[in-house]
Amino acid sequence: MPPAAIRLLLFFLCLLFSAMPFCSPAIAITLGILLSLGIGNPFAGKTPKISKLLLQLSVVGLGFGVAAAEVWQTGREAVFYTLIGIGATVWLGRQIGRWTGTGRETSELISFGTAICGGSAIAAMAPVLRAKEEDIAVSLATVFCLNAAALLIFPPLGHFFGMDDRQFGLWAALAIHDTSSVVGAASLFGAGAIAIGTTIKLARAIWIGPCVLVAGLLRKTKAKVSFPLFILGFLGASALRSLLPQWLPAWDRAAALGRRGLVVTLFLIGTGLTREVLRRTGLRPLAQGILLWAAVSIATLAAILLRWIG
Repeated sequence: MPPAAIRLLLFFLCLLFSAMPFCSPAIAITLGILLSLGIGNPFAGKTPKISKLLLQLSVVGLGFGVAAAEVWQTGREAVFYTLIGIGATVWLGRQIGRWTGTGRETSELISFGTAICGGSAIAAMAPVLRAKEEDIAVSLATVFCLNAAALLIFPPLGHFFGMDDRQFGLWAALAIHDTSSVVGAASLFGAGAIAIGTTIKLARAIWIGPCVLVAGLLRKTKAKVSFPLFILGFLGASALRSLLPQWLPAWDRAAALGRRGLVVTLFLIGTGLTREVLRRTGLRPLAQGILLWAAVSIATLAAILLRWIG
């Protein structure tokens, strides 16, 4: 069998395995990473777009598993420490970036991505900063590597510190970059953590728009802001669950499909960790990303365990 055919066969076998109920998020993303680094992703140009779309659909599906009252309560409680967390993270990221010698635009993108929503935040802020393609690629690669690590590190740490579902969901939402990894880590920890983590992360993602607008004013550049529509889909799904309780079995099935779609998404995301991505992740940006991420993770963990927030 030709090598290209073997790559295709292994890709689809792994994809099918990721869709099975017994495949966990950690296994799915690990399979994707091993496949990509081992033999290469045969659809490297297409999987980023597909994974983004599937992630959005999965998040909407997860909304069917959360009552609207819970979404409102959780989102309202998160506003205060979300604003403080975003401001503190961006400020600290800049200081660490200067200390590590990371380029200004790359440092800003890593800081903003860590503060709000990983790759989505980086993509939104890049035009405002007039960042070069290399700056964007390096910051995305840095955040991507840390997202993959978070999936494997956070759930065991959460159990080690005796966190409950609410505490872990809050910690994941505040300290992990991308929505996919937040939900993936939460699903590994416990079903209750998924609702908390997803709701707070999406509430946090809404702040991409205001932050981009403020940055545009400060930099005197045109800021183009697009609202992530899948957040409205999540809220709409949650509202349907509350308005039509007689259909709860159907909503539960839709939420289960959303969780399984997320696992497949994580496999596709894992296939994006290529040798090229690793090559682009320079030592200085990676050092900044790790130090900033560690600081945010430790600070939020301490605040939650000491019951200052949550």
